[in-house]
Amino acid sequence: MGGTNFSLFLLAALVIAAIPGPGIFYVAARTLSGGRKAGIASTFGTALGGLVHVIAGALGVSAIILASAQLFTALKFAGALYLVWLGIKTFREGGRTPHDQSAPTGAKRAFREGVLVEALNPKTAAFFLAFIPQFIEPAAGHAALQFMALGLISVALNTFADVIVVAMASTARANLVRRPRLVQRLRQGSGLFIAGLGISLALARRPATA
Repeated sequence: MGGTNFSLFLLAALVIAAIPGPGIFYVAARTLSGGRKAGIASTFGTALGGLVHVIAGALGVSAIILASAQLFTALKFAGALYLVWLGIKTFREGGRTPHDQSAPTGAKRAFREGVLVEALNPKTAAFFLAFIPQFIEPAAGHAALQFMALGLISVALNTFADVIVVAMASTARANLVRRPRLVQRLRQGSGLFIAGLGISLALARRPATA
C-alpha cells in the first residue's frame, strides 16, 4: 500500500476505535459485572471473533451472508438470542447474595462468550466490508491479503481501546467493593444492558448495499 493511503487508513481506524460503540459498551458491562479478568478475557474474545469476520470477509464469505436476507437474518437472530440469554444469565447471577458479589467471573467463560458475541454479529461483517475495501489498492495485487492485514490492524486498535475501557471500568468497580449491595445492582444493570444490546441487534436491518 502507498504511504498516504495507509496513513489515511490508520487515522480512520483510530477514530473509529475511539468512538464508543456496542463492542466497547459490551466489554465495559462485562467488566463491571465480572471484574478486570473477565473484562480482559472478553476483550480478547471479541478480538478473536472480529478476526473471524476479517478472514470471512477476505474469503468472500461475509459478502455471501450479507447478500442473502435469510443468512443475514439467521446469523443476526442467533447473535441476538445469545446476547439476551447472556444478559439474563448475568442479571440472575448478579442477584445472588450468598457469595461475594465482588468475586470475578471465570476468565475462560468470559473469553468464550466474547468470541461468540462478536462472531455471531453480522453488523461487524458489514462494517469490515464497508470500511476496509476503501483502502485496498487493486494495482498492488493480493487483495485478500491486503484485506486481512488491514483487518488485523483494525481489530488490534479496537482491542487496545477496549483494554483502556476495561481499566477504567475495573477501577470504578473496585471503588464499590465495600458496598456489596450497590455492586449487586451494578451487576444486574450490566445484565440488563447486555440483553439490551441483543434486542438492538435483533432490530438491525441488513445493509442496503449488501
